[in-house]
Amino acid sequence: MNTAKDPEGVVDNVANHVFNEASNEADNYRTCIVSSLSEIGQSAWDELLDLQADANPFLSFAFLHALHESGCASEKSGWQPQYLTLWDDTSDNPQLLAALPLYAKYHSYGEYVFDWAWADAYQRSGLEYYPKLLSAIPFTPVTGSRLLARNAAAAAALIAALQRLRQDSQTSSTHILYPPAEQASALQRAGFLLRSGVQFHWLNPGYRDFDEFLDTLERKKRKNIRAERRKVADAGINFRHVRGVDASEADWRFFNRCYRHTYAAHHSTPYLNLDFFLRIGAAMPRNILLIVAERDGRPIASSLLIHTEQTLYGRYWGAMEEVPCLHFETAYYQPLEFCIAQKIQCFEGGAQGEHKMARGFLPQKTWSAHWLAHPDFSDAVANFLARETNGIEAYMDELNDRNPFRTAPSA
Repeated sequence: MNTAKDPEGVVDNVANHVFNEASNEADNYRTCIVSSLSEIGQSAWDELLDLQADANPFLSFAFLHALHESGCASEKSGWQPQYLTLWDDTSDNPQLLAALPLYAKYHSYGEYVFDWAWADAYQRSGLEYYPKLLSAIPFTPVTGSRLLARNAAAAAALIAALQRLRQDSQTSSTHILYPPAEQASALQRAGFLLRSGVQFHWLNPGYRDFDEFLDTLERKKRKNIRAERRKVADAGINFRHVRGVDASEADWRFFNRCYRHTYAAHHSTPYLNLDFFLRIGAAMPRNILLIVAERDGRPIASSLLIHTEQTLYGRYWGAMEEVPCLHFETAYYQPLEFCIAQKIQCFEGGAQGEHKMARGFLPQKTWSAHWLAHPDFSDAVANFLARETNGIEAYMDELNDRNPFRTAPSA
């Protein structure tokens, strides 16, 4: 992984430029770059977040600060925080009016919107693709507000500040991943190229129990799910649902072992560490669910989920032993049981995964926005995205033709 720092101070020079620049939108707006959320403070950040229609726990101070302070998303790991912020400068106590989570990124790992081919094309042409500017929640392919703003005027001023930043910087490109559709459209009007993708979400119209959900599926899908669940039960495996407020350090340490073991089994390096898990466990316990699989009273697998009252987000899973269909039970069927019991309307299972459709998940479109400084490369990417978008539309049509339900649910 390339985590080389900024040898010529490109990013820092841009930060200093923006920090001292007054917005042209209004004399009482001041824009600045923030390298640590502690410079803003939890109350100011979460107060702004609470005003957003598309907020989620991954945008919270607790989650983002844990990523930074644990070193998982830091300058050392190739994620240098450079949050773009907008302040009301009319009083002795400036108010945070808008913010954009932003990183100077020195590689393309942990993003889930793939631009490796673009980086390779830059390199083959003798140009530097990294560092790039990236607005995303590290390692988290979840749609949510990126342009955090108190009102429409502040949002417009934030986009204007981002435009100046991208024009003045010497970085190759700016990328905003998983914004909601209306923010994607606003970015397109500001000159960004839009890219679409597909995820798979499960919707809960109010099922009484898991059997009622199964009864809505086609017969073959229903039969396969029951067979998968039976294999796990016949292996003598039971499950504990551990709410974050009840999770012990031992629970977190075991989950971390499972998480790291599964990455190692796939010859990959994990992005997160125990320090991060312990930090979110302490800072946002009411949003956390750990599912622990046990056999003969001994834990053998675990999954981590984040949730609100409306949405459950599948994040990570791992196992210390191989058991047929254990992944499906721990990462999908047990979370669905939780959604039904808690009347949670949607389960977002994570990035990609067409196999989720056979388990009752339906395709949903996602967005990202991209701006490339080099005109010829920008034109080439625009042509590529036009072709890719047509392919995504055809793919969505194909997926919808393979709907697993007898009658599709609607939450």
